[in-house]
Amino acid sequence: MKTAVKLGLIVLSVLVPVYTQSSKDTLVLLDNLVIKDTHSRFFKNLQDSGYKLSFKMSDEAGLSLKKYGVWQYQHLIIFAPGTDEFGGDLSPETIAEFVDNGGNVLVSGSPGAGDAVRDLAAEFGLELDDPGSYVIDHINFSPTIDSGKHTSVIADPKNLIDAKPIVGTKISAPLLYEGSSLLLDPNNPLVLGILRASSSAYSYNPNKPVTDYPHTVGRNTVLIAGLQARNNARIVFTGSLEYFSDKLFTAPVQHKGKTVDKSGNEDLSKSIVQWVFKEQGVLRLSNVSHYKAGEKNPPSAYTITEDVVYSVVIEELVNGVWKGYTGTDIQLEFVRIDPFVRTYLKKVDGTGKYEAKFKIPDVYGVFQFKVEYQRKGYTFLNSATQVSVRPLQHTQYERFIPSAYPYYASAFSMMFGVAIFSCVFLHFRDKTKSE
Repeated sequence: MKTAVKLGLIVLSVLVPVYTQSSKDTLVLLDNLVIKDTHSRFFKNLQDSGYKLSFKMSDEAGLSLKKYGVWQYQHLIIFAPGTDEFGGDLSPETIAEFVDNGGNVLVSGSPGAGDAVRDLAAEFGLELDDPGSYVIDHINFSPTIDSGKHTSVIADPKNLIDAKPIVGTKISAPLLYEGSSLLLDPNNPLVLGILRASSSAYSYNPNKPVTDYPHTVGRNTVLIAGLQARNNARIVFTGSLEYFSDKLFTAPVQHKGKTVDKSGNEDLSKSIVQWVFKEQGVLRLSNVSHYKAGEKNPPSAYTITEDVVYSVVIEELVNGVWKGYTGTDIQLEFVRIDPFVRTYLKKVDGTGKYEAKFKIPDVYGVFQFKVEYQRKGYTFLNSATQVSVRPLQHTQYERFIPSAYPYYASAFSMMFGVAIFSCVFLHFRDKTKSE
């Protein structure tokens, strides 16, 4: 009886985290509770999408992402740029561990960002500009909300990254931004510049004369940056907490002689949230199979020069439903240290099934069928299936090889010549000389 009770407790301890943790559970860290009111439209959009938001102060003593070894949240929003140190056991290193375990993070900084946010940005190959620095644009600024220092800049939608999974459908309304710029690590290929400033923008302290060359100038001035880790966890950083505010969501924009009743901030924020929280740009790979041409089951080993068929199903998450993904640039590699075969996978039906047919090279050894698909804005696909390729058995070789016919002829001609020579040598005798 005691054994059964212990077994039941063990099973219950395993199942409880599965049922209590939802993929929509989101922790929101704030500098102050006023942000809930100034950014109410942003939070309401999240709640309307089904996200369960837990609001907490960033310096709260009992702050924690993990309880009894189980992560309590799937997503983290940090709208606390002024925090110098997170409360509880939360730290940039803990958040990095959270990302390593598949968590997604949305962070807003500001020109007065504290050490906590700056250290967190550094963990992911980003850097906020110097304290007090704003993005300034003396040409593209909003006269309706600007304070006179030209820090309320207008970003053209053309400066958005060319990745539909991240920015969604085409955004035509200009974007408003008021905050610091981001510096990207050029050696980090995983970092993406989602939104950049116009060519006339630069980053500097508006209260000081420009005596040094600004850290960022023109299109190098990144306003919103994203990162997709190798485990497909996603992080988005912006140097402006105001970007997600109701003020900029509803502000009219005068740009290039035209007036727009509402900026494109809210539309872009919805697309960014859908991407960073994995509602968009999510792919999955399943039903990997390989077999000889004319068969349906995989063999224990392949033989060189055999025709082989490889198939796989690739799907995309669209509005919460998995649908067949359409792509014309998915490649398959047949690898033994280096690829011996590289070919495109072709779609064969509407369910997302792709197929490739090729002939195994005349080289034996241990090979892998490899699919590595990495496209901007989409989750990474990696699949490797190991197979053995053996040489021909002695019963599988051709009895007579056409290319060896000349050698066959030379051998038989030599045999025939030897036979004739033997006959002549044995039956021929020179005439004897007469005395």
